[in-house]
Amino acid sequence: MGAITLQAVEKWFGELQVIKGIDLEIEDGEFVVFVGPSGCGKSTLLRMIGGLEEISRGSLLIDGDDKTADPPSKRGLTMVFQSYALYPHMSVRDNMGFSLKTAGRPKAEIAEKVDAAAEVLKLEPYLDRRPKALSGGQRQRVAIGRSIVRDPTAFLFDEPLSNLDAALRVEMRYEIAKLHQNLKRTMIYVTHDQVEAMTLADRIVVLEFGVIAQVGSPRELYTNPANLFVAQFIGSPKMNVLDCSTNDGAFTLEGGRGGPFKGDHPATKVGIRPEHIQVGAAGEGMCDGTVDVLEYLGADTFLIIDGGPLGQITVRADGDTHLKEGERIGLIAPEDRLHFFDADGKAIK
Repeated sequence: MGAITLQAVEKWFGELQVIKGIDLEIEDGEFVVFVGPSGCGKSTLLRMIGGLEEISRGSLLIDGDDKTADPPSKRGLTMVFQSYALYPHMSVRDNMGFSLKTAGRPKAEIAEKVDAAAEVLKLEPYLDRRPKALSGGQRQRVAIGRSIVRDPTAFLFDEPLSNLDAALRVEMRYEIAKLHQNLKRTMIYVTHDQVEAMTLADRIVVLEFGVIAQVGSPRELYTNPANLFVAQFIGSPKMNVLDCSTNDGAFTLEGGRGGPFKGDHPATKVGIRPEHIQVGAAGEGMCDGTVDVLEYLGADTFLIIDGGPLGQITVRADGDTHLKEGERIGLIAPEDRLHFFDADGKAIK
C-alpha cells in the first residue's frame, strides 16, 4: 500500500550535485525520518519523492510501480509543509475538504471524510472557525487533516513543527505519533531537530552532504554510530570526542591517562556521551578536568569541564550535584560506553 523505494537517486542543479546516489527502501506503514544539518539535501530528497523536484537520475518506485516520471497528482502522496497555507476566508471544515471539492467529489462524501479526520485530530469543536481563531498547533492539525481526507498512500512532512513554540512542538510530536499509530500509513518526515527524529521514527536516515551517513532505529544510531558525524549529530548534548592514540590494548589521551582498547585497528578519536561519564576524585578515571560552568536544568545539571589539552568536555550529572565551579575532578568512563574512531572518522568495532 505504501512501500517506497529509491534506486540510485541523484539530483543535479546544473553542475552542482546535491543528492549523490541514494538507495533506500521504506516499508509500508513505516515512519522514517530524514535528519541532518542545513544543506544536507533532506528537503530536496523529500520533494523528489513527492514529485515537486525532478529526479535527475535513478528511479522511484511506489508499491513496486515506477513513478519516476509521474506528476505529484499520480503518486498518491500528500505533503504537509512548514507553512500551514490555509485559506483565511474559509472555515476549518472548508479548508479540510477543499481538495475533495475541487476534485468534484459528492458533498456527502466530503462531509464524511472531513468529520472522520476531525475526530482523529480532535478538531470537531473548531470546524466552523476560521484559521485566525486557531492556535498554531490547531492550524497545523488542520493542515494535516487536509491531507488525511485525501486518503493518501503516504504522508510527507517537511519540517511541519518549525513555526511552533517549544511547548507546542512537544504537543504536536505526540499528535503526529498518535496519528501514525491510528492510521498505520507510511510517513516520511524531514527535520533538522534530532530530538524529533529520535522520538518519532521507526528508522532514521542521517544525511550528510547528499549521501546517507547511516540508516537505523533511533537506538541503533545512538548506541552504534557508524562514524563521527552520526555520533555527534545523534544525542543531546552531543557526544564528547577526544584525541587519542592506541597501542598494546590501551588508549592514551593527549595530556590525560586513558584505558583499555580492544579495537581491530588503531584509533585516533575516542567518544563518550555526557550521560555515560561518571565523576570521581582527581586522579581517577581516564582524565582530570576542572568544572568551568554548571548548567542547572532541574532533573539534570550539565557540567562543562575544562579538560586542558583535551578541550571542553560535557558531563550530564544529577540535578542535585554538589560540585562547584573551579573544582578539580576525575572523569570515569565505563569501557563498554566508549566509541573509537579511526583517522577517516569510521567507527572501530
